[in-house]
Amino acid sequence: MKSSRFIPHLLLAFAFLSEGAFATSQRPPDEPPGQIPTELQNIGIDAQLGKKLNLESHFFRDEAGNKVGLASFFHQKKPVILNLVYYQCPSLCNLLLNGLLEGLKKLSWTVGEQFDIVTLSINPRETPELARAKKENYLKMYGRPDAAKGWHFLTGDEASIQSLAAELGFKYRYDEKQKEYAHAAGIWLATSEGLISRVLYGIQFLETDLRLALLEAGHGDIGTIVDRVLLFCYRYDPKEKKYSLGILRLIQAGSGVMLLVLGIYLLLFWRRQGRESEP
Repeated sequence: MKSSRFIPHLLLAFAFLSEGAFATSQRPPDEPPGQIPTELQNIGIDAQLGKKLNLESHFFRDEAGNKVGLASFFHQKKPVILNLVYYQCPSLCNLLLNGLLEGLKKLSWTVGEQFDIVTLSINPRETPELARAKKENYLKMYGRPDAAKGWHFLTGDEASIQSLAAELGFKYRYDEKQKEYAHAAGIWLATSEGLISRVLYGIQFLETDLRLALLEAGHGDIGTIVDRVLLFCYRYDPKEKKYSLGILRLIQAGSGVMLLVLGIYLLLFWRRQGRESEP
């Protein structure tokens, strides 16, 4: 049945949204508790934080069919969001792209201005025509004209796709039985130099998480002073897979503000006392 084709993708989605999903989802009777289902073994994301992508060695096709190097999307001190999907995916990829889109809509920053996005198909049989149709659809839903120059939908040959996936720590495989790809869900944040700075997991991306991850990847070159203060006060919790308010940092920030206010007050007080003591 057609619905059975969705099972591997839905399992992966639940696995990233709740603990223990692998242990309870569609396990064959002969598999012991706690065992990852067979169809999901060796599938996932191994975060390669701090690793520098070999930008000069990766080449793909853009929506117009032109050969483009990955390095061409890293420029002007802009952070870059990368995601690996495939355009004819019946479920998980659309959930991920839709979740990313909803998060992007809530950001005051715009794709193509403060940051860029590179979306790559992991299916080497997909064409630039499919990529162009996908791009047009998501740009229409996004509704910001400047995004066309900054959101890139790419295709490529199998060797090129696998090479970049390996550098990102993205493990996937083609399921011959289902005629679909089994893969995990997440997005990568990279600096303009190609350093992987953060991985956000799942199919929904909060505006706060996107903003803070982009601030990290942007080395403080995007956003306001308020954004940078927020980045100081929040930290990424790898267990919860989201940014959380760091109480210690908040106390440090509050103490710093209080010292600054006290210093300004004392300075004004001493100046006033000096003026009053003059003959």
